[in-house]
Amino acid sequence: MVPPQLVESPGLRLFWRLPLVTAIFAGVWLASVRGHAAEQAISFINDVVPTLTKAGCNVGVCHDKAGGGQNGFQLSLLGFEAFEDFEHLRFEDRGRRLFSGAPENSLLLRKASGQAPHGGGVRLPPNSSGYATLANWIRQGANYDDKNAPSLAAFELEPKRGTIPRNGTQQLSARATYSDGTVRDVTDLALYESNDRSMAEVSDRGLVQVLELTGKVAVMVRYQGRVAVYSAAIPLGAPVENLPSPRNFIDEHVFASLKETGIPPSALSDDATFLRRVTLDITGRLPTELETTKFLAATRADKRDGVIDELLQSQDYADFFANKWTALLKNRRDDASDIVSNFAFHSWVRDSLLANKKYDQLVRELLAATGTVIGNPPVAWYKRVKEPKQQLEDVAQLFLGVRMQCAQCHHHPFERWSQDDYYSLAAFFSQVGRKPSATRGEDMIFHKRGIAVANNVKTGQPLRPAALGDAIPPIAAGEDPRLRLADWMSSKTNPFFAKALVNRYWKHFFQRGLIEPEDDIRDTNPPTNPELLAALEKHFIESGFDLKELVRVITRSYSYQLSAQPNGDNLADRQSYSRFYPRRLQAEVLLDAIDKLAGTQTEFPNLPPGTRAIALPDNSYNRASAFLRVFGRPEGESVCECERVQSSSLAQSLHLINSGEMRSKLASPTGRAERLAKEDRPVDAKIAELYLAAFSREPRADELRHARDYLADPRVDAAGKPLDPQQSAREGYQDLIWALINTKEFLFNH
Repeated sequence: MVPPQLVESPGLRLFWRLPLVTAIFAGVWLASVRGHAAEQAISFINDVVPTLTKAGCNVGVCHDKAGGGQNGFQLSLLGFEAFEDFEHLRFEDRGRRLFSGAPENSLLLRKASGQAPHGGGVRLPPNSSGYATLANWIRQGANYDDKNAPSLAAFELEPKRGTIPRNGTQQLSARATYSDGTVRDVTDLALYESNDRSMAEVSDRGLVQVLELTGKVAVMVRYQGRVAVYSAAIPLGAPVENLPSPRNFIDEHVFASLKETGIPPSALSDDATFLRRVTLDITGRLPTELETTKFLAATRADKRDGVIDELLQSQDYADFFANKWTALLKNRRDDASDIVSNFAFHSWVRDSLLANKKYDQLVRELLAATGTVIGNPPVAWYKRVKEPKQQLEDVAQLFLGVRMQCAQCHHHPFERWSQDDYYSLAAFFSQVGRKPSATRGEDMIFHKRGIAVANNVKTGQPLRPAALGDAIPPIAAGEDPRLRLADWMSSKTNPFFAKALVNRYWKHFFQRGLIEPEDDIRDTNPPTNPELLAALEKHFIESGFDLKELVRVITRSYSYQLSAQPNGDNLADRQSYSRFYPRRLQAEVLLDAIDKLAGTQTEFPNLPPGTRAIALPDNSYNRASAFLRVFGRPEGESVCECERVQSSSLAQSLHLINSGEMRSKLASPTGRAERLAKEDRPVDAKIAELYLAAFSREPRADELRHARDYLADPRVDAAGKPLDPQQSAREGYQDLIWALINTKEFLFNH
């Protein structure tokens, strides 16, 4: 008997035309079936593939064909292409891998059990259940499943959620339900992976062992292409008392999580810290001394809300967030001809943010852009992102939080997305046309008439546009499919669009996303606070996708306004938001902050004097500024915010301590040090000015005393002669500014 799938396989049709081969195969198969009629039939899909997957045979470092396989033996990643795996096992390499007459002599089992040399080591010991499964399958004739064989209908995990004390354990149980109604315990065949191994480890039999760190942890469990997630709270158990009354729904969910985990939050930040923090986070600049003194002197109960509203109405807000979005949207200058599109695109993004254009409308204008960059600046995005595959990948990752890159070649290993899903999404961009415009180096973007399709490169099957997990009504030949994509993305029922944005903005303000990384949203990467994420998503949708309202509700919360100073219980917390997590200032923000404190201005080529680093339109200015390069300003090569370097380095420290750029700023004849040295004001007032400019606070008594003593200390030149008072004062203020710049309090937003 020849399996019908094999008859249909083009590569084997000639093989099966050989009468002797067919007769031998049929005879072996019939003898095998008669000899084991009473033995339960082994299913290739439901038994063999899970066994190979559990043993790690079809992962990237072994025989996964996406990684090239090993020694000519290739299997599909995690067994997603079962029939192809069957062909590789049964017929490749002259059929040497399987021997039905003596299964234990099959090359597959000899290598897997370590009886023959195998680079992957022992994967299935001879006394293991996996070895027995493969041996029985081979003994039964090594057949593929009948078309009526039961298929996996559901995969469930027990428990789904729970609380585990520190250093405690929890045994998970996995069950598979098949189309014929049978239920099977597959705990030993499932794959387990902790999303944070510093918090919890999990054995290959599903025993979760939590460690000392407290918070929320998740375990991803996979079986036959299905995924389930176990979420656990690891409580500290400290009393959480005297919480302030929640200001909004954010506080309600954050405080509820802190009570569940027993992590008491830090106290609220003081006014000076809050003003510096919120001004940096909303506008990317330090507060002015006037803003600081006015805010600190105000006694209104709602003064924090007032300053948030003022910052959101400022042009600095638009500059700062335009810098964020244009980098993610790859507004990159590769040559001189890009300057028109770079400036036009940056201005469009900035003006849209300043006018508080709704997020769904901004995305729609970008995706469906047609015309020339002069008449419609959003088309500049299509200049940077030209291919449908790149367009779908960038759109999915940036606006949906879904990383589709894996699905181009194989089924996504951590998600439900297949190659068909990938190319169906690419079909939305298949009718984007371009032709030269009157502007040198710029194309006109237009919608080509025709039926939108994209071919799956593996199967050759043409695919119509389809959204992720949702059906899209047929698109007429003359209709631009990108408009349908925009409709689906901005739908209130879309499970990705609003969630991706609020998670991205949450990370902007809290240093860590509710889902981390912020652009990797999937069932197998659950949020640390799912109720909070759902509430943020709901609020954003109900606000009409209002970006400023989202910023407002986040920054007004007590959760955002907590101190960065840990208490005795929350020092190790990294995900419950029991305190504010300090972070280094971005390259552009830090350069502007240094200029402000030093009283200087960095000049950039072909831009008006006074242009801040945060307002630069594209990446080309990185080449003109060693500071921006050293401190990691992104080049706009990727839609991932990880391109921005936020970690410290020796080069950064040396640049701040002793670079020519820093020396010239400190010694500028029009700088703050020069002005303070010449002014006839009390020294204490000058020191207070510097602290207000750097930290948005007055100096403490000890800081004032040390600064006063240092400035009063006379200085000498290289020959040991005393400097004149003016020069001595000038160098003293330069040193004091230099010292303030190199403090963590200045370099971090806290």
